[in-house]
Amino acid sequence: MISAQQWVEKMQLKPHPEGGFYSEVYRSALVLSHQSLPQAYSGSRHASTAIYYLLQEGDFSAFHRIVSDEIWHHYDGGVLELYSIDKQGVLHVQYLGKSLSANVFPFLVIPGDTWFAAQPQQDSVFVLAGCTVAPGFDFVDFEMGSREQLLTQFPQHTEKINLLTRG
Repeated sequence: MISAQQWVEKMQLKPHPEGGFYSEVYRSALVLSHQSLPQAYSGSRHASTAIYYLLQEGDFSAFHRIVSDEIWHHYDGGVLELYSIDKQGVLHVQYLGKSLSANVFPFLVIPGDTWFAAQPQQDSVFVLAGCTVAPGFDFVDFEMGSREQLLTQFPQHTEKINLLTRG
């Protein structure tokens, strides 16, 4: 098996603000006009974007949200636990991987404007995934969740919020 460090080097991954490593590998040439998009978008966006994303054991992708839907694909490594909090405040856990276990899937979707976080499952040394976003990702659409804000909004999920937020 290829190591996490070998993937970082081969795919020229760099640190991501939410945790882990990433590299953008696709940005559609098709640009959607601001007028053609819902009000949540502050300007035009590329039709879609795609990145490689790697998390190592002991690291996590902190709770954050973006405006667009995000499609996750599993490429290598162990199982990734994806946590999301829906509009009703319910915490959901999905498992991304190539295991034949009943609840593990190689392809998952996080709906736009949903708080979510991720971490490698226990005993997963690393996970290499891909994330496809449509309309395409723009950092202006990215919001990092503050621990204080999320605990105020979702006190019933204190344990996970404390575990999957930074400072």
